[in-house]
Amino acid sequence: MTSADISLRPVGEADLPVLDRFLHDPQAASPFQWYGWRDPGRWRRQWAENGLLGEDVGHLMVVRGAERLGFVAWRRITPAPASYYWNMGIALLPAARGKGAGTEAQRQLVRYLFAHSTVMRIEADTEADNLAEQRSLEKAGFTREGVLRSVSFRDGLWRDGVRYSILRGDLG
Repeated sequence: MTSADISLRPVGEADLPVLDRFLHDPQAASPFQWYGWRDPGRWRRQWAENGLLGEDVGHLMVVRGAERLGFVAWRRITPAPASYYWNMGIALLPAARGKGAGTEAQRQLVRYLFAHSTVMRIEADTEADNLAEQRSLEKAGFTREGVLRSVSFRDGLWRDGVRYSILRGDLG
């Protein structure tokens, strides 16, 4: 798999079963993304409302040709009345992990968000134990900002997170 093989595209109705796997299959969700059983109609309702592309939140499929690898997502964070930035994330199916697809998809999403919005900052968070995602974010150009202590509850324990960011000027 090369980075040239990876692309992002809008979610189609035929993609919804792939997204459902992340809600209903602990293996697909990865140990860092499994938060228990969730609303089974979530994706279909949101897709029917806006195709998973809203003003404040969006989702795109990560694909290699016709193969669906997972998705990227972003949501608006408004820290002050006159500004906002994006927080983004990624979920890949097990067969796509560890092969560079996530790094390339995150690079493409950063370029997309900077090209189509006026934000200065994009951030991403991951669990402190998710070393593979930390390496992927760093390869995609993100800077580690720090540890968020006991920020998320998963599998019976409070987990530390790590925050990363990339600024518009960081792109070469």
